Amino acid sequence: QVQLVESGGGLVPPGGSLRLSCVASGSIFSRSAMGWYRQAPGKQRELVATVTADGNTHYIDSVKGRFTISGDTEKNRVYLQMNNLKPEDTAVYYCNGPALIAAGVSSWGQGTQVTVSS
Repeated sequence: QVQLVESGGGLVPPGGSLRLSCVASGSIFSRSAMGWYRQAPGKQRELVATVTADGNTHYIDSVKGRFTISGDTEKNRVYLQMNNLKPEDTAVYYCNGPALIAAGVSSWGQGTQVTVSS
């Protein structure tokens, strides 16, 4: 079972920036693209961005141009640089891999809280 640990969240004002980090207990990019998910209070968890081992990325429309996902295939780490944060970005952020989830070989971490508020 792949364990995932997220960090880097915090409280920032609108327009601020944060860099989230995720470390996995085992090899991840060989088995799945990796992604950042978020869950706001009262809402379903959504996939925000993904990155593949060869660097291909995908973002949902609401974060395009503001968020940048990257991965370190050797260190089994995934990052999310978030700029120009908005109050609607407030959520708990998690990392995981869609294929890992589908195969049932990863566990959700505790996530990291991002709060955007003045």
